[in-house]
Amino acid sequence: MSSDFSPALTDGARQLHLELSPVQQQLLLDYLALLHKWNRAYNLTAVRDPAQMLNRHLLDSLSIASLVQGQRVLDVGTGPGLPGIPLAILFPERQFELLDSNGKKTRFLIEARAQLGLRNVEVHCDRVEALCDERGFDAITSRAFASLADMAQGCEHLLAPGGKMFAMKGLYPEQELSQLPKRFIVETCHTLSVPGVDEARHLLVISPRTGEPAASEQ
Repeated sequence: MSSDFSPALTDGARQLHLELSPVQQQLLLDYLALLHKWNRAYNLTAVRDPAQMLNRHLLDSLSIASLVQGQRVLDVGTGPGLPGIPLAILFPERQFELLDSNGKKTRFLIEARAQLGLRNVEVHCDRVEALCDERGFDAITSRAFASLADMAQGCEHLLAPGGKMFAMKGLYPEQELSQLPKRFIVETCHTLSVPGVDEARHLLVISPRTGEPAASEQ
């Protein structure tokens, strides 16, 4: 299957202004093949067609590559590793930790990490509220994981000083923004264009307001 989708991946990456090394290209295609194989048995994603998986999962994940900053990245509600695994392949020098409470999905993540040799990836099977990390994360990503308010409040304790949350959304989430607690600020909203996906895509960058007490201190 890998060779069939190589031209589409190359073209999609080019449209996203990303340069993939031959190793990165192959790892992304191997991940796609592994996801397609496991999905038939374990129903990891509603997208069945591998061509659609390439656009709606791989390229969708890579569309935020130039916008997510930070050395330590936590991907919350990662499911089968989206956007965490594609980003970990693209940035082998950065640390990615993948969090999901679904054991079926985290078993797939552990297998994918082993088969792809991703030494910069760790997997956690837990709820975000229960995860502890003393260092904190520079960036926390989510892809349709929860409402903006739930993400911000649930992940707040995991942010390093100066850390930011990167929430991937479809349509511009006007109602969700109105429900975001006042102690958080939306720094920017990026409109994304994903090759092969004719649907709205947005990335919202959220951080705690400087000087605001955390929820646990109020």
